[in-house]
Amino acid sequence: MVKFHYGKFKFNYFYRNEKLMLTNQPLADRLRPKNLDEFCGQDHLVAKGAVLRKVIESGNIPSFILWGPPGVGKTTLAWIISNTLKRPFFHLSAVHSGVKDVRETIEKAKKQQFFNQPNPVLFIDEIHRFNKSQQDSLLSAVEQGIITLIGATTENPSFEVISPLLSRCQVYTLNPLDGKQLISLLDRALEKDSYLSAMKIKIEENEALLRISGGDARKLYNALELVVSYEADKGADETIVITNEKVLAIVQKNLAMYDKNGEQHYDIISAFIKSLRGSDPNASVYWLARMVEGGEDPKFIARRMVILAAEDIGLANPNALLMAQTCFNAVNVIGWPECRIILSEAAVYLATSPKSNASYMAIENAIAAVHDSGDLPVPLHLRNAPTKLMKEMGYHKGYQYAHDFEGNFVKDNYLPDKLQGSKFYEPGNTPKEEEIRKKMKGLWRDIYDY
Repeated sequence: MVKFHYGKFKFNYFYRNEKLMLTNQPLADRLRPKNLDEFCGQDHLVAKGAVLRKVIESGNIPSFILWGPPGVGKTTLAWIISNTLKRPFFHLSAVHSGVKDVRETIEKAKKQQFFNQPNPVLFIDEIHRFNKSQQDSLLSAVEQGIITLIGATTENPSFEVISPLLSRCQVYTLNPLDGKQLISLLDRALEKDSYLSAMKIKIEENEALLRISGGDARKLYNALELVVSYEADKGADETIVITNEKVLAIVQKNLAMYDKNGEQHYDIISAFIKSLRGSDPNASVYWLARMVEGGEDPKFIARRMVILAAEDIGLANPNALLMAQTCFNAVNVIGWPECRIILSEAAVYLATSPKSNASYMAIENAIAAVHDSGDLPVPLHLRNAPTKLMKEMGYHKGYQYAHDFEGNFVKDNYLPDKLQGSKFYEPGNTPKEEEIRKKMKGLWRDIYDY
């Protein structure tokens, strides 16, 4: 293979049957599956008998959102659906589209509606990048059945998609591809791709390719193509032998330090959060710097710190949540590059704060009790009694107003009868929570074991 540059465009020439063939199409695009039988992975959704496959085969799909990491088949699945259903299909990328583009597409969809015909499909890639007004512009069209929406996102839809739109969509979660599936993709590339199949390629070791891919099919194919391209330049007639050593030497020199849409996005934010939880301010700011230099979304970083402040610090330092929320608000106003200073201040503060997950464990324990005991009735004295009939039925009767008593406290039963005495919150071993423990012991000595 030889390389040719023309202006900003780069072309690859592959030798095949002594003829020079031109392609600037990436391997991942060349091998994109055309139907569900060719689709690799996500068996819980698209295997025969699986929930999404049944929906697709029925031809009557609802609006839904595909949520998963990059390179697991979200866009491919949308294209397969469009081909299978043979409906009018519109594709927008949230990166390049605005409200005007959305409205124009919806108008086109209206014009393609016919009596008793299924709705046109609107696929929006990276829907999490749409702001509230852009998502609002979709709502009416989805409600009225003008379009069937398919959204793809790498971010949690609960945070990134507005509630009215989310409530009208199913959410399907896609998982990273496992080793067996990635090996299958490698075999398919060497067998099915018109260019690679014409070359002499032997994958002697695949561990490095699998590790670098991180469950991302696109990254796997990019790495394979990079190694083949590099080795082909050394001699077109020789067999290209791919080993772990070659992959690491070639690919790691060419991959970016941080891919905010790939595996490192998840690995580095994980390292950052674990460093904060582990009270290491130095490691925390290092991983923060990696994300800053990689162009990570500052709101994503700040949002994760808000979660950590509640989950891992909690009442050991209640000011931590205020600091994290203030950081999030400031980041929204300031933006790059100055917001790095705010992020750093918040990160150091959270890392050096005392830690307690007692509040987090309290809600988890309470949820477990709900699952075990079901919908227990609210005690009558705690019920609201806005009508005369309710009062006559005993609603609110016997309730003791805490502020009528000394110290603004009176012992009463606030849990369902079946759960009386159940303790969900256990104060942590921090100075602040030891104070809480002493207070609770004084107030609830005969009820809860503090």
